[in-house]
Amino acid sequence: MSDAAVAFEDSLGLFTVYEDGSVRRASPSSLFDVPVIDGGSVQWKDYTFDPQNNLSLRLYKPTSPNNNNNNSNKLPVIYNFHGGGFCIGSRADPISHNCCCRLASRLQAVVVSPDYRLAPESRLPAAVEDGYAALKWLQDQAEGRGDEGDGWLGDVADFGNVFVCGESAGGNIAHNLAVRLGSGSPELAPVEVKGYVLLAPFFGGTVRTRSEAEAPKDVMLNLELVDWFWRLSVPVGDTTDHPLINPFGPSSKDLEPVALDPVLVVVGGSDLLKDRAKVYAEKLTEMGKKIEYVEFEGQQHGFFTIDPEAEPAKKLMGVIKRFIAENSS
Repeated sequence: MSDAAVAFEDSLGLFTVYEDGSVRRASPSSLFDVPVIDGGSVQWKDYTFDPQNNLSLRLYKPTSPNNNNNNSNKLPVIYNFHGGGFCIGSRADPISHNCCCRLASRLQAVVVSPDYRLAPESRLPAAVEDGYAALKWLQDQAEGRGDEGDGWLGDVADFGNVFVCGESAGGNIAHNLAVRLGSGSPELAPVEVKGYVLLAPFFGGTVRTRSEAEAPKDVMLNLELVDWFWRLSVPVGDTTDHPLINPFGPSSKDLEPVALDPVLVVVGGSDLLKDRAKVYAEKLTEMGKKIEYVEFEGQQHGFFTIDPEAEPAKKLMGVIKRFIAENSS
């Protein structure tokens, strides 16, 4: 930890930036008691997918697969990108780990949880580029060019039924991958993405939304913390209207001619990100895209990971399971 003066520290003590530019990140598990619930029903292993940037991913699979998603013995693949405002979090964080255990066990799926470079050391677009690299790693495995997932992927993974999921900043990554890859993700063949799940996606913009302006200060994700995350992760010299941050900003790509796979957008009704997620879903629906929007009344940001055994989190698992079943081949 640096001895320099503190420039910013969030109210929860998760994230500290010092005036000399150094950063201290604490695990969210130090504040939130999220029990591991796999009960031996899930196996997992770590693999390096980008040696140059020292990035790893974690693979999960059910110990005793019971696939009811299609007629084959293969399981759908869920890519899950963790949240953290592009500044904190990792695949190994207990909150992210437990979320992936639940996805693998309750949805009977192979789950891939990649790390990505964090800001401010690596500002956007680094995280989005790393998300794309993680998917290309899966393509290598599907084509037999990689051996790191041997026995974990080839035996059980259905490379033709891949779903990209992300929470908060991870949801932002999922959106940008959807736009880059287009419907059916032809450049990843034989891997085929069938849909995207955006959980409280972390979008921004220079104009405040009502849910941002009226958000209370005593919640986990408040406006001060959001502003700091953006300040540290926005490309140098740019604003929160950057195309990677604001999907409908003044310089963003016109999404109407872009063929998108189905997208499930989920947000808490009391989340300050709610308005941006809702407008995102509405605009894409008006463009004729296949979008499903689900709002959990009264829930705050991250309700599904902070309190995974609560009824809303359990209900969300059912929503995702149905979405996968409806969009699997």
